[in-house]
Amino acid sequence: MAESGRAPDPANMGVRSPNGGSKSSQGEEYEDIIHLEDEVFNPNMTSFKHENVEDLYELLEKLGSGHFGEVKKCKEKSTGTYYAGKFIKTRKCKGSRLGLDRDQVEREVFILQQLEHPNIMRLHDVFASKAEMVLILELIRGGELFDFIAEKEALSEEDAIEFLEQILKGVAYMHTRSIAHFDLKPENIMLLQKDVPHPKIKIIDFGLAQKIEDGTVFKSLCGTPQYIAPEVINYEPLGPPTDMWSIGVITYILLSGLSPFQGETDQETLTNVVAGSYEFDDRIFKQTSELAKDFIRQLLLKDPRDRMTAVECLIHPWIKPLNRKQAVNRSRSSINMKNFKKFNARRKWKLSYNMVSACNRLCRMKLLCNPMKDEEELFYSGDLLRPTSPLTERSNKTRRQCESDQEDEKTKPVTLLRRRLSSCS
Repeated sequence: MAESGRAPDPANMGVRSPNGGSKSSQGEEYEDIIHLEDEVFNPNMTSFKHENVEDLYELLEKLGSGHFGEVKKCKEKSTGTYYAGKFIKTRKCKGSRLGLDRDQVEREVFILQQLEHPNIMRLHDVFASKAEMVLILELIRGGELFDFIAEKEALSEEDAIEFLEQILKGVAYMHTRSIAHFDLKPENIMLLQKDVPHPKIKIIDFGLAQKIEDGTVFKSLCGTPQYIAPEVINYEPLGPPTDMWSIGVITYILLSGLSPFQGETDQETLTNVVAGSYEFDDRIFKQTSELAKDFIRQLLLKDPRDRMTAVECLIHPWIKPLNRKQAVNRSRSSINMKNFKKFNARRKWKLSYNMVSACNRLCRMKLLCNPMKDEEELFYSGDLLRPTSPLTERSNKTRRQCESDQEDEKTKPVTLLRRRLSSCS
């Protein structure tokens, strides 16, 4: 759901210095950070190919599945390089309820073509047919950042900042190109590899991302309740500051193991977000530095214009200490691992429960599709949807149809759309 109209340039929304100055007054320091690890975008990097994907790639095991398709590991025949192939079913005609709207997939491709950064998932190839589109993406093997952190016994703020700084660099790069992600959450922050000394962050899933053009207003009711900004719920203009609110929520969770606005229901969560009220409980944040709290405060501000930009975050003294005392304070401060492990376990359980219950509920509704046999119910195992018994191709097709119908139904403003297929499960 989007609207367009005349408005100030949203790329400049919320551009202010942590010390109260303007972006223009920061001069070369801003420019150095913006172009840090930047790479030149080649507009001809990826063009739509209409040949059979199997002519150029060997298709291997399935990595994941979702509402409109699946992700498979694949190997490029000419180079031997491994990638993740995202196979997306598209609607054959405008009136069809099965598959994803082709324009939506093309928008995601268009955005990925403009992003060439070490901390952003890369698009390598695109194949298109009447009923399907295949995105050949960078193969990301390290799993979710939050899962990686939850495996640790202890983590200092300094260690956490090493990951957060990479996220900020990727987001700053996007925002300087007037692209907003609009779905930043733990599930979309991955590690390229995890069994290395300094794992590299990869931001994935650009299905909700938008190019915010100069002089236009973009509005949407999409996102995941506990991570979205107040302006999404209020159906107000969105822009890069919307992503910064999400980073504030992610940082709060990372340090405390608690979600600042999480309620018992989605409705309660959305009410809490609109109110913008949260606190730093001394019992939970007793090991958290004051600089870390200040960092979060400057992001969880109701007015988007008041929030720090990604570039400003990178020069905040919590991320970039101004003196030895600040550096020592953050190295001695730590995240609440006990709470964080509990949060991550609940998060994974809720994801699995929501996916399976929705699928099984819809597949029992005769109006939507033929009911499955009891022994063919699905359960969630790890990061993938797997059958409890071998499913026939008919059963898989039935499940995809149910899920497609589910997402095609009109969504009430308070029930915000949750994300579909993960790019690299």
